[in-house]
Amino acid sequence: MTYPKELKEYPALEEKIYPFRLFFNHCRGAKPEQNILFLHWHEHFEIIVMREGRAIFHVDSKPYEAGPGDVIMVPSGGLHVGYSLDSGDVSYVSIVFHASLFKDRNQDSQHEQFVAPYLSNQYQFPVMPVVHNPECASYYPLLERIIDEVQAKQPAFQLVVKNQLHLFFTHLSRTFPAQQSERHSINRERFKPLLEHLETHVDQKMSVESAARFVNLNAFHFCKTFKKLTGRTFIDYVNLCRMDEAERLLRETGFSITEISGRVGCDNPNYFTKLYKQYKGQTPSKVRK
Repeated sequence: MTYPKELKEYPALEEKIYPFRLFFNHCRGAKPEQNILFLHWHEHFEIIVMREGRAIFHVDSKPYEAGPGDVIMVPSGGLHVGYSLDSGDVSYVSIVFHASLFKDRNQDSQHEQFVAPYLSNQYQFPVMPVVHNPECASYYPLLERIIDEVQAKQPAFQLVVKNQLHLFFTHLSRTFPAQQSERHSINRERFKPLLEHLETHVDQKMSVESAARFVNLNAFHFCKTFKKLTGRTFIDYVNLCRMDEAERLLRETGFSITEISGRVGCDNPNYFTKLYKQYKGQTPSKVRK
């Protein structure tokens, strides 16, 4: 489902290598039906861990009541909003991360079989896993470990957070196994070289027709299969790869914005600025500052 761009949020996360961030939300003296989470959506996953009070969250227009200790799973692209149910303090932690956090595991066959289908939005976990299987509550301490790590910020805490998140998704995937078809698995393997090429050759232009020939499909079936595998159109995926690389260059190099524009395949710097703001929520010059 596609939601209005006006409701799209671009969370400011950690550095590119570890695209995650925790948001500690506190609403003191909230009143019944008070908005505690504004209506929005984003391309990131969000795990809401309730700490205090009672609230109701609407995820993709379906209501879910939550109290202390409850966990809400918001899928990538899910429209969500929250309201207090009672009078008093309400607090919760939002663990927000992008699927690219686990990009380095893409050559791991176990990851591809059990976790990747959820990261690519081919399948989704229940919004409240424990309702479907009480055993899921035994996985929630992993989320508390993540929260503790971020607050303490010990050396290599980012790596601990990454590993705990992956372990959490792995446990959930065993509880709610994705029933992949053989064709889906074959297509994923078939498209891997193309995806790797797009991610490592962002400066090169490739048409839909050329990409279709890359995997020996006609353009129609290519577009349909590509969207099913990645959750994005081909052009959208290419633009995202380019803007991810542009963000890295802006933060890690001294190249000018014009030079970076050319290095990610955008001949027109003005168009590059417009595209970057569309995908990253701010202009390249603001990032550079």
